[in-house]
Amino acid sequence: MPNINVSVSYQIPQNEAFTRIQTRIAQMKAQYSNTVSDLRENWSGYDGTFSGSARGLSVSGRIVVDPSVVTVEVGLPFIAFAYKGQIEEGIRNELTTLLA
Repeated sequence: MPNINVSVSYQIPQNEAFTRIQTRIAQMKAQYSNTVSDLRENWSGYDGTFSGSARGLSVSGRIVVDPSVVTVEVGLPFIAFAYKGQIEEGIRNELTTLLA
C-alpha cells in the first residue's frame, strides 16, 4: 500500500491548530457524507487516527499535531497510486490554508 506523508509547519498555538483541524474534519464529514462512508477518527491527545471509504476504496491514516508541525500520513490503495501527487498537494494546500 503506497503511503503519503505530508508535514506542514505553522506558527499559531498548538491548541488552536488542533481545534482548526478537528473543525475541518467535522465540516468534511458533513460536506462529503454522500460519497464517503464510515469516516472515523480517534484522538489520543494531539495524535489521531482516521479511516473511511469512498467509491469502494478504503483509506486510513494518522494525524499528529506537534507544537509547530502537523503531519498527515495516509495509506492509499494501490489503485489510487496514480493520484498520489495530487492527493499530497491537496493535503498540503488544505493544511497550509487552515493553519495560516
